Amino acid sequence: MSGPTTTMASSSELPVEPQSFKKLTFKSLKRSLDLFSPNHSQLPPPDTESKKIRISHKLHVEYGGIKSVSNPPVKSASQNQAEPSSSNAIVLAGTESSKKTGTQSDLAVTSLQPKNLGNGSVTGKSTAVIPAHGTSERNLPTAALMERIPSRWPRPVWHAPWKNYRVISGHLGWVRSIAFSPNNEWFCTGSADRTIKIWDVGSGQLKLTLTGHIEQVRGLAVSTRHTYMFSAGDDKLVKCWDLEQNKVIRSYHGHLSGVYCLALHPTIDVLLTGGRDSVCRVWDIRSKMQIHALSGHDNTVCSVFTRPTDPQVVTGSHDSTIKFWDLRYGKTMATLTHHKKTVRALAPHPTEDSFASASADNTKKFSLPRGEFLHNMLSQQKTIINAMTVNQEGVLATGGDNGSLWFWDWKSGHCFQQSQTIVQPGSLDSEAGIYALSYDMTGSRLVTCEADKTIKMWKEDENATPETHPVNFKPPKDIRRF
Repeated sequence: MSGPTTTMASSSELPVEPQSFKKLTFKSLKRSLDLFSPNHSQLPPPDTESKKIRISHKLHVEYGGIKSVSNPPVKSASQNQAEPSSSNAIVLAGTESSKKTGTQSDLAVTSLQPKNLGNGSVTGKSTAVIPAHGTSERNLPTAALMERIPSRWPRPVWHAPWKNYRVISGHLGWVRSIAFSPNNEWFCTGSADRTIKIWDVGSGQLKLTLTGHIEQVRGLAVSTRHTYMFSAGDDKLVKCWDLEQNKVIRSYHGHLSGVYCLALHPTIDVLLTGGRDSVCRVWDIRSKMQIHALSGHDNTVCSVFTRPTDPQVVTGSHDSTIKFWDLRYGKTMATLTHHKKTVRALAPHPTEDSFASASADNTKKFSLPRGEFLHNMLSQQKTIINAMTVNQEGVLATGGDNGSLWFWDWKSGHCFQQSQTIVQPGSLDSEAGIYALSYDMTGSRLVTCEADKTIKMWKEDENATPETHPVNFKPPKDIRRF
């Protein structure tokens, strides 16, 4: 007993060499390198088995993973044990149950199997089927060797950034609505000061002020077939103005509450208005008669547009749905329930059969006439979007409650510019909201109507080039439907 104790005592009294753990670590690393890398400059020898697997996998991908075999021969159990199993490709001719009963399978599935299969029998559980269309499966051993498929998402077209070049102040309240004349010489704006003002497009000068509404004017439309302008407001009134006499010649009575949106049919003399009574009403312009009351929404109808072909009427509502209407019978053709929040803005493309809808959750694109969901825009504005419009060049503009004005490429859904409006001096920062916007007839000017009582005009920056403002685009990995 005395011997071990003296040994332990003497070993504990020995001085410990400093940095010994570091030296031990380096020694261990050196030993590992000497063991596993005898010659660093020489590459490892090629593996013939993996090359066979890779070549067979490439053949199966090119010619399809599933081949039809007519009456393959059924081997007995003794033959199965006698023949060695192939290491790279095994033909599976039926399941274990079919082997027991002696039935023959019509399909032979080519698959990759591990090398050691025991007695050579194949079960369906360990079979990894190669996809026929060349899609990469991560559980395959050759997934790292397969060629990556490039993204098929369309690249955005380069658009010049937009800049503000004019601010018009003249209204005494929030500017809520806008419409351009067919000859592109003037545009009209409706405001919370209960007036409609007509402005010159080129100079921005005030040409005329129309009074007649007793509440804010929320909807405006100018007819391309007549010298008429239509207005709607929170006073439940829908008015028809004769622009030759500059006075109201007709009023359309029937709404039970405020009227939020208004649209004119492009080919027939029909006017559509939607409001807080959850109904989109169809009026005959001449006779002032109500043709239909398109009822089906559960809440305020806040956006509407019309087309010459079916669906001729599309409405968006506070109940977060979009409805297509059959104008002949006044009934619903389809209901789109993709949005989670109020659909405050709709914008049909001027040349394509598609439209966009904006909500606080997302901006979405749908095809027409069936209303198939195409895709979401690739960014989220994360605010209430009150208005949106798109021009012939595929530039979609959306205006938010927080004053954000975003410009998107229509084809790809890429946001190429995010700008923030600046309130006029004397206004609160909280009054930076965009309530309405519209392109002129050429699509080269954009006019926004804002909460700071101003009208701002935007145009493309003529000095911008793809080199000075490159497209910063990353293809999306996954597109959510909702």
